[in-house]
Amino acid sequence: MIEKEKISSFQMAVMMFIAVLATGDLLAPAIAVRAAGIDMWLSPIWASLSGFSVVYICYRLHKLYPNETIIQYCVSILGSILGKTAGLLILFFLLHDVGVIIREYTDFIIGHFLPKTPMIVVLGSMCLVCAFAVRGGVEALGRLALLFVPVVVLLWVLIVILLIPNLQLELILPVMEKGVGPSLKGAIPLQSWYTHLFLSAFLLPSLTDQERGMKRGMATVLSLIIALTVLNLTVLLLFGEVTVSLTYPVFEAVRYIRLAGFFEHLEAVVIAIWVLGGFVKISVYFYVLALGASQWLKMNDYRPLVFPFGFMIILSGFWSASNIQELSNFLSTIAPFYLSTFRLAIPMFLLVIAIFRKRFSGEH
Repeated sequence: MIEKEKISSFQMAVMMFIAVLATGDLLAPAIAVRAAGIDMWLSPIWASLSGFSVVYICYRLHKLYPNETIIQYCVSILGSILGKTAGLLILFFLLHDVGVIIREYTDFIIGHFLPKTPMIVVLGSMCLVCAFAVRGGVEALGRLALLFVPVVVLLWVLIVILLIPNLQLELILPVMEKGVGPSLKGAIPLQSWYTHLFLSAFLLPSLTDQERGMKRGMATVLSLIIALTVLNLTVLLLFGEVTVSLTYPVFEAVRYIRLAGFFEHLEAVVIAIWVLGGFVKISVYFYVLALGASQWLKMNDYRPLVFPFGFMIILSGFWSASNIQELSNFLSTIAPFYLSTFRLAIPMFLLVIAIFRKRFSGEH
């Protein structure tokens, strides 16, 4: 099936921006500091190479197969049997991936705000709300992203500005005392966040201005470099080496905000950012999963699959990890290689095969 609803390239860029920032804002600093130490603020810059690569690869594939998503051109490139198998593997990956994302959201909410609430309540309520949004179509998701992302960005800017009086510039020194190695090690887990731009492989066929797809994607990566670097730098200048002992450094940083003796306890701002960003991110992943499955099954509409997949996403969220420590360890060790295999290596392999076929088999 070809999705009839359309979005602009700017809407796609905003959706991908929040897909990275929604969980990277709280988790990325803690993961980067374990490997990079005080050079953690440099890691988002080196890690961005994977983001630029994913955008370029997905756009090149889109130019070769302009009306197909990755599930569809897997068959066009690899043939029926291998293509269907590759598409099925990608769908299973997406199901597990969105399960990990919703589990990250749930663990944070339960751990800091609703400690006595059963996990099924938080998982199920978010999944249900996202399911209704997904049934609204990609156009509705694009509009929701445009509505929520400015709020998320402005709240983060406000938090950073209010933290400036507490920052200590000397904590950044010495810069690269042990060379570039530590910051590159910190970039390894962070690069998996940039590969969320793999979502463009599903969204590009729905653009009204497809020729601007790569330009918007590259601009998204640049915006993410600035956002993640600023957040990492803020955490470093506030906590220094103590950051390594914190699970959610940015959340802890908000507790330091005090203005005029009454403007404090802004944890509610963080929960607002987390809920809004998580809602958009989970919805986009939910959408591409349902859309890809309907294309794999050659259905005319993805909507009948939304609620069944919602149940499967809840199960995936339960099975993703037993606790936040296990999940954090997965994200900092196994995940960078596991996620990059599906989001970067497989599209790269498809592009190489597609170019080979186009050049040597006489296809046009």
